Amino acid sequence: MSIKTACGFDCYDACKIVASVSEDDVKLEADESHSYSNSALCRVLNQDMPKASRITKPMVDGKEVSMSEALDEVAKVLGSNSLLWRGSGNFGMMQQVTDLLFAKLNAYTTKGTLCDGAGDAGVLEGRGVNRPLPPQQIAKADVVVVWGRNITVTNSHLMPYIDGKKLIVIDPIKTPIAKMADLHIAIKPRMDYYLAIMLARFVFMDGCEDSDWCEEFASEYEEFYEYTREHRIKAILEYMDVDLALMGQIIEHLRGSKVVFLVGNGVQKYSTGSYTLHAIDSLGAILGLFGKEGCGVDFISNSKLGFDNPFAVKTKQVHKVNTPFSKFDTVLVQGGNPAESMPNSNKVRDELSKVSNLIYFGLYENETSKLSRIIIPAKNFLEKDDIRVSYGHHYIHKMNKVLECEYGISEYEFSKELFDRLGFDGIRSEDEYISHLLDQVKYENDEMVSPSYAEIPYQNGFGEDEDDEFEFIDDFDDDFIDTKRFRKIRKKKLQDDEKLWLITPKASNSINTQFNQHNQAMIHPSLGYSDGDMIELSSEYGSAKFEVKLSEDVRVDCVVLKANTKDVNVLTPDIISEYGDGACYQEVRLEYR
Repeated sequence: MSIKTACGFDCYDACKIVASVSEDDVKLEADESHSYSNSALCRVLNQDMPKASRITKPMVDGKEVSMSEALDEVAKVLGSNSLLWRGSGNFGMMQQVTDLLFAKLNAYTTKGTLCDGAGDAGVLEGRGVNRPLPPQQIAKADVVVVWGRNITVTNSHLMPYIDGKKLIVIDPIKTPIAKMADLHIAIKPRMDYYLAIMLARFVFMDGCEDSDWCEEFASEYEEFYEYTREHRIKAILEYMDVDLALMGQIIEHLRGSKVVFLVGNGVQKYSTGSYTLHAIDSLGAILGLFGKEGCGVDFISNSKLGFDNPFAVKTKQVHKVNTPFSKFDTVLVQGGNPAESMPNSNKVRDELSKVSNLIYFGLYENETSKLSRIIIPAKNFLEKDDIRVSYGHHYIHKMNKVLECEYGISEYEFSKELFDRLGFDGIRSEDEYISHLLDQVKYENDEMVSPSYAEIPYQNGFGEDEDDEFEFIDDFDDDFIDTKRFRKIRKKKLQDDEKLWLITPKASNSINTQFNQHNQAMIHPSLGYSDGDMIELSSEYGSAKFEVKLSEDVRVDCVVLKANTKDVNVLTPDIISEYGDGACYQEVRLEYR
């Protein structure tokens, strides 16, 4: 028997799947009718997920109980001083149904994100709304600029769309995609805002701005030029480790071409992340890259844009980045691992240990489940019905149940059971919610697409109603780097202190901290270590030891700790981005020994 469904992992690609089910086995293959999956599925789905050991027993106070008894205990401890903290390792619209429960409780949920909040805020500043760029437009480009986005790991199904293009990669690390590039700019970390502003100034100086497009859709472009002139060229280029010749090469590639910028999370994991995305968008605007075939600036988009969301509620909220767990009597952790994935892990673990009733509702044992008083086994995306939206493309997938699960419970079933136990009304049937969402989708070539889908985004203008102009960046504030150094040319090269910039990309064999973890730190050979040595890294938030892996692909002033590295977040700050309520994982310099 074959059943069509979709992958539920937190990933750009959101692949469509055909599951072949027999009595004792299930085989997953890419759905060849889906134009985006490219007839392939990733190793995490086909190799790592089947090997992972599931939580199969409900537990209360370290003792195995029935699901009914565990849910009875959850009902006893939930109240107005309860918090829902949800992760996104298992993706689907129905996961949000638990918000309805916490709204009924008059309890708390979280605001902000550990992922793309700062960047999204910057996109909204310029465009007013964050629409996805269809991959078909990427395929029509002449030049693709991959900016802080490790496509071969995080977005591999996009690779055929950039095949044969002139490729520019901007990244402190020589990633696999950078090794394929015509031009790799190994920019110093956290300098992406400055590079975007400098490129914009060079575009104006070269006279290759699209003034006709700007007059119609971004009329304040001349004021933006004046803003770029406030930035001193030579001092900034020197600090970024980019010279005039390299800037000239970039401009030569961009001039008169159909260009797409593919921008990743890496550029915005800082307090100033919103400014960076706004600056990159502003560069795209003066080049006239919006609303044209084969052009665009693509960042993580709003996957729910255009939907009437039946789970949208107003609740009391606390920040997701630095959640004060200890202030709550009960915390429900749904599908996440805050003890390992949140920044400033030592503080997080201490806070979680003080929660009287910590409930873990998830699939696999992890650092958070080990701290929990109540454990509820969940169903994975193959064991329930759901709707899959994507922040990487415009396709919508119906996730059909493939397998039965005798021990787990879905998010909807969990919520319905608690509604019943607590005497709440107002929850509709699961089929009604799924039908409500599916009734809103559009169709393109017999495939479901987002209700906000546009073949060429921003073709008519900006804002939700497409009747606004693009708003250029005109301000920048940074407390982390002393920008006074950029106001004049230095006679000798600026010397940084001997601390290392932290880079935290995703890994190819995990979904954040889910599945495989390791203990490796990738550094440049010139730092004087050997493969297999132990290096102690420390920040004001904590310290930890890691096994050294040498690589000349890493800048000498950087250390790469992938998101699945054990204890990486002992080192990271729990500060919140200036705009967008986002996490700032890379806003830190590390000492080493």
